[in-house]
Amino acid sequence: MTHPVTNPAAQLQAKLPSPLKRLADLAYNYWWSWSTDHLSLFRAINADEWEHCGHNPVALLEMSSYNRLTQLAEDPVYLKRLQVLVGKFDAYMAETNTWASRVAPQITHEHPIAYFCAEFGLHESLQIYSGGLGILAGDHLKSASDLGVPMVGIGLLYRQGYFHQRLNRHGWQEDYYTDNIFDRLPLELIRDERGEAITFELLIRQRLVRVQIWKVRVGRVNLYLLDTDRHDNDPVDRWLTGHLYGGNQDTRIAQEVVLGIGGVRALQAMGIEPSVYHLNEGHAAFSLLEIARTEVLKQGKSFYDIEAWVRDRCIFTTHTPVPAGHDVFSADLMDSYFATYWPELGLSREQFLALGARRLGDPWEPFGMTVLALRLCRAANGVSELHGQVSRKMWNILYPERSEDNVPIAHITNGVHSRTWTAPLIGDLYNRYLGEDWSIHVSDPGMWSKVDQIPDVELWERHMILKERLIAHTRYRVKHARQSRGEEDYYVQSANHLLDPHVLTIGFARRFSPYKRGDLLLRDADRALKILGNSDRPVQIIFSGKSHPADEEGKRIIQRLMEWCRHPAIQNRVAFIEDYDIYTAKKLIQGVDVWLNNPRRPLEASGTSGQKVCFNGGINCSVLDGWWCEGYQAGPDGKGLNGWAIGEDKHTSDQDLQDRVDSESLYALLEQEIVPLYYDQDEQGIPHNWIRLMKASIKSNSPAFNTDRMIADYVTQMYAPGAAKGEPILASLAL
Repeated sequence: MTHPVTNPAAQLQAKLPSPLKRLADLAYNYWWSWSTDHLSLFRAINADEWEHCGHNPVALLEMSSYNRLTQLAEDPVYLKRLQVLVGKFDAYMAETNTWASRVAPQITHEHPIAYFCAEFGLHESLQIYSGGLGILAGDHLKSASDLGVPMVGIGLLYRQGYFHQRLNRHGWQEDYYTDNIFDRLPLELIRDERGEAITFELLIRQRLVRVQIWKVRVGRVNLYLLDTDRHDNDPVDRWLTGHLYGGNQDTRIAQEVVLGIGGVRALQAMGIEPSVYHLNEGHAAFSLLEIARTEVLKQGKSFYDIEAWVRDRCIFTTHTPVPAGHDVFSADLMDSYFATYWPELGLSREQFLALGARRLGDPWEPFGMTVLALRLCRAANGVSELHGQVSRKMWNILYPERSEDNVPIAHITNGVHSRTWTAPLIGDLYNRYLGEDWSIHVSDPGMWSKVDQIPDVELWERHMILKERLIAHTRYRVKHARQSRGEEDYYVQSANHLLDPHVLTIGFARRFSPYKRGDLLLRDADRALKILGNSDRPVQIIFSGKSHPADEEGKRIIQRLMEWCRHPAIQNRVAFIEDYDIYTAKKLIQGVDVWLNNPRRPLEASGTSGQKVCFNGGINCSVLDGWWCEGYQAGPDGKGLNGWAIGEDKHTSDQDLQDRVDSESLYALLEQEIVPLYYDQDEQGIPHNWIRLMKASIKSNSPAFNTDRMIADYVTQMYAPGAAKGEPILASLAL
């Protein structure tokens, strides 16, 4: 394998005082972001600059004065903290006796799993993600690292990432972009022995495009990001990796060529030979064609002779429960990109297009990326039990000889990386009552049963601190947004009084798409006002999230929410945080009392935000869709034991009826169960029955809905089906 000659971490070390040099190693490996001291290690250098640089440790160290760094270099308390963390980091990186090495030794670092995805949400400082798919991909890599699964990630390095959001004085979403400064990020350009960037070529729009490769260290896993922003490319081609999910169909297919075909060529250029290619969603399905083309040329055999060989090495995860959400390209567009490619596969145009056709023989049938993936992968899965069922029904057309139940699409339910999303304040409580090694046993239900030992007062006190932090963050962001919009001063200053930590607080944050029904709570205005504006038992709600730039209805939903933020009766009870990102997500899922999720069933493939809430003691109130179908538990009386279910466990094509039924169910839950339970408090203000539900939420959901369990399922069911079963799922001890 070829490695870069120059190491940016070493270059950064040269600028640091001797006792602080190891800070550079931590800054260039995102392991620090889920370490035990991630909150304050870098912030202690300069809190203001830490906020200014977007929590980017490389930029922080580059901009810190030598005077400040030498002050820290003589601070024995700081040096001891650094020494302890570096010791854990070194032990983590050196560990060889990992869970994966015991369960699946056939997966080796010489032949790792190659995990392809269009976006990765590792941390707020690396803005190459838009939402749930990227966050899941980031958590996937983190748990793969923690469990010692040999893996590399393949994605794109977007010059400007996903759009930023601002709302104008009419509440309408406006989109803008900012450049990612690659030289100031924890990135490493892959170079050859001469120090030159390793590149490879792709034919796109009949032009040769050169692509370079960047490396991001994610614990023991490397994520390789492809970049066309090179001076020797045509100006148009430099923008192929400009924006995530931007542009038209032409841009989309070009990006997917870079990700899929380019991803395979990048691995070849670095001398990496994967044992398994895992396509996380259909964006990377062109990789299957390149794997086949390489083997056709290598073996001199026909495509159909090596098709089984390709299939045996590839697996596919689908995340989209509606046909319209899957990428398809017209035959004309495929002609313009692949007319010189399919001859290299030894295929005719008709044979080539048939690989992506749902209905064979239809000349107007578009080329589907999910269809291509299902045809050329040996295994496929949905991301929750219900989504598996929906996917089997959706794609039954590809398997006419099989019944719906026997369509070969299984399910592995999504999870979250607990060590990233659990608030340190709650994690410290777990250290005391569950054991200091709780974070390596997150899939063990027996360990989580110890949550009952946590005194109600202690859990509630810490939850209230996190809620106060959420409210402070909300006030700061809302005030800044009002100032930026040029609002009147009284309205700007009123943000200082927004929300109350003693009031029942609901959180709702996700992409604002019509099917997610972000304004369902406000469907009956009078009833919503009565609930939110109750003087004795008030309720407050914090919204956040973006609408896709082309989704006008999603933007109108946000606009309606902004009108409610100005309603005189409840203006301190409703807030909207603009420009949703990972940092705001953490504050929300760690600080809310109730997490609201009300999509139209069955359009939520899984969802993971509610899973994050559980690790922090929050309680879900959700439609029975996605993961919540598996997580929700009801007692004999039909009432929730670990949260609340909105509506019924069924769906209808009558959207207005479903909206009416679900909103009525939500109002009834709030009025009759949720609000009374929260305000049932003793003389000290402790709601013991509410806390009982908090503990049930933690105990029942945490061991099941984490990415350690999820990765273990992928290893034993998809990556290495012959892997040993029954081995306890343990993350690395050095965590």
